[in-house]
Amino acid sequence: MHDAFEPVPILEKLPLQIDCLAAWGEPRGRGSEGPRPEEWLLVGTKQGHLLLYRIRKDVVPADVASPESGRCNRFEVTLEKSNKNFSKKIQQIHVVSQFKILVSLLENNIYVHDLLTFQQITTVSKAKGASLFTCDLQHTETGEEVLRMCVAVKKKLQLYFWRDREFHELQGDFSVPDVPKSMAWCENSICVGFKRDYYLIRVDGKGSIKELFPTGKQLEPLVAPLADGKVAVGQDDLTVVLNEEGICTQKCALNWTDIPVAMEHQPPYIIAVLPRYVEIRTFEPRLLVQSIELQRPRFITSGGSNIIYVASNHFVWRLIPVPMATQIQQLLQDKQFELALQLAEMKDDSDSEKQQQIHHIKNLYAFNLFCQKRFDESMQVFAKLGTDPTHVMGLYPDLLPTDYRKQLQYPNPLPVLSGAELEKAHLALIDYLTQKRSQLVKKLNDSDHQSSTSPLMEGTPTIKSKKKLLQIIDTTLLKCYLHTNVALVAPLLRLENNHCHIEESEHVLKKAHKYSELIILYEKKGLHEKALQVLVDQSKKANSPLKGHERTVQYLQHLGTENLHLIFSYSVWVLRDFPEDGLKIFTEDLPEVESLPRDRVLGFLVENFKGLAIPYLEHVIHVWEETGSRFHNCLIQLYCEKVQGLMKEYLLSFPAGKTPVPAGEEEGELGEYRRKLLVFLEISSYYDPGRLICDFPFDGLLEERALLLGRMGKHEQALFIYVHVLKDTRMAEEYCHKHYDQNKDGNKDVYLSLLRMYLSPPSVHCLGPIKLELQEPQANLQAALQVLELHHSKLDTTKWPCILSSVGFGRLTVLLSQCL
Repeated sequence: MHDAFEPVPILEKLPLQIDCLAAWGEPRGRGSEGPRPEEWLLVGTKQGHLLLYRIRKDVVPADVASPESGRCNRFEVTLEKSNKNFSKKIQQIHVVSQFKILVSLLENNIYVHDLLTFQQITTVSKAKGASLFTCDLQHTETGEEVLRMCVAVKKKLQLYFWRDREFHELQGDFSVPDVPKSMAWCENSICVGFKRDYYLIRVDGKGSIKELFPTGKQLEPLVAPLADGKVAVGQDDLTVVLNEEGICTQKCALNWTDIPVAMEHQPPYIIAVLPRYVEIRTFEPRLLVQSIELQRPRFITSGGSNIIYVASNHFVWRLIPVPMATQIQQLLQDKQFELALQLAEMKDDSDSEKQQQIHHIKNLYAFNLFCQKRFDESMQVFAKLGTDPTHVMGLYPDLLPTDYRKQLQYPNPLPVLSGAELEKAHLALIDYLTQKRSQLVKKLNDSDHQSSTSPLMEGTPTIKSKKKLLQIIDTTLLKCYLHTNVALVAPLLRLENNHCHIEESEHVLKKAHKYSELIILYEKKGLHEKALQVLVDQSKKANSPLKGHERTVQYLQHLGTENLHLIFSYSVWVLRDFPEDGLKIFTEDLPEVESLPRDRVLGFLVENFKGLAIPYLEHVIHVWEETGSRFHNCLIQLYCEKVQGLMKEYLLSFPAGKTPVPAGEEEGELGEYRRKLLVFLEISSYYDPGRLICDFPFDGLLEERALLLGRMGKHEQALFIYVHVLKDTRMAEEYCHKHYDQNKDGNKDVYLSLLRMYLSPPSVHCLGPIKLELQEPQANLQAALQVLELHHSKLDTTKWPCILSSVGFGRLTVLLSQCL
């Protein structure tokens, strides 16, 4: 509780009994200069007197003023007018200062008098027999003021509006269930209290009547208008707030310490007159603010902002608002920040001073919410304030570097958080930081690189750089995720614009043994060697999620050409221990892998893992369709080396006297690789036979040599191998069939060369330095005749004499006789 008002006696021991009162005035703003403001108080008595008092604030020297507030709360009260013309008691009065009129209920009739002269202006003749009235001043969109009045006449409600110094009927009468005891306007409805129940009557043309709830045990119902157009309705010691639809707008009812008999709204306070004292409360937050003991108070009236009078039968008091600055200071000490904020927003200070104080109070409020462990609400307030996020992070343990956290100041000691409370706090901080991060990222490319945050406490340093602030936010989010939901760590680290501080993030991830996430951090920050070293270390640990070589393979596959040195360096152990999977580092169907420089990869494999060069080249040529002669040449050379090595073993184990099998049909690896070699020599068009033929042995692989000779256009040497070394006329004929082309000079006489090979074979030395023991070749007239018979159309007859001249007379005779 705090002091919101100070009661000051205005009238004491009045000889007449007060039955009603009203007030009006135009008090100056705080600190304004000029004449003393005047207020006016009207008192209606049971004896029929109407008293008008002028009330002025006393000007008292500072040494006489209250030492606590520096203010003097004494008034100069002057009886300006006393009207004794009323024969009966004044039942009800209402001042409309905007129209300078006094509306009164006298002898069950409605009268309108001039406010200062008391001269009667008009009477509402239709309202004869009235027991109650209520007025409402509306402000239209054009700025016009419209006065409406509702009069209760027995079981009817009459509606009027004021124009041209008269009250005119607004619409037809409304019938109600009983005689109204209390009522008030509520926008376009009227809330009416009867003896037993409250009702809401719509007056905007709908005419509907809605029963609300019972009045309770109180003798008289109580309906009071509120400043925002709603009404406060009493039910015993409870008060609820209703809108024009009759819907309760507050979560909970106000609970008074006794049953109110009258009520006034002076935002943010609701002031109720109770049988023994005046009680002051607030709706939001629901607080008992103050209790003021007065001698049997009965009435209360408002003459405008901060003008409140309370009366008993013979006394009148003025409730003087305690200066707002004093109230705010007291409220902040009591940690009643919500009410302090409402008061700060109502102050008359300059905008800058006002906003600065509001901002300060909101920071204190948010801090207090955090201390009360209302973490979500606290973060929402901090977010709206634009408080430096590092000052919010400092509320938590172990999120900021110790040196920086020591620079931060807070209004009170921080709460000690642990267990479920700390997790709840972290979750609220995550939502807050995620929102702040999103805002910062959007503004990161703005020309202004400075952040516009404010300190939680004045004088505390703030982070100015947006990038620096983002780095702290992302690093803190990482720590929070490690505390609450580890599954969110990896998505954070994978963000393209992740700004996590490397060393700090590295430390917390290692401490939490989150090595998979550490790899992501290194990868996104371009620290590939660190990532690969962690993968190597973790690959050997039995309980590690990174155990084995698979993650290393995957990481290397995505590094690309710019990190080729790392790929070569860290692929060694995988290629050595897991060659098949290791080869995938260079052959996986990924853009980064396919774009690696193949010549350098081939050189690396040939030098360090020669056995893997063949499958690498097979993939490069057959899958990626590489046409470079270097790769085709190299594959043939490697095939040749492989076949030669296997051939030695094969020949050593070959049984004597057994007939060798055809090339490529050998058992095991020899047959497999020799078939590959033969097929590749046949199908590839991109190797250089002239360079390769030197790599082939002179004592074997004759079928392969024949293919190379054929690719070189040396058909006679190739046919010599088929006919006189391998003695395979079928292969010789297939060779001619493959190479014959009547439109190509080098190939159109290939059948003629075969015929010459049968009729007049050259010396074995035509093959060069062959290391085979070969007999001098013999003519094969039968094979020659078959060539003539099957392929005579492919033989150039003009070149026969050259062949026949080299054939002996005896062979020629035999040949011709067989032809005939």
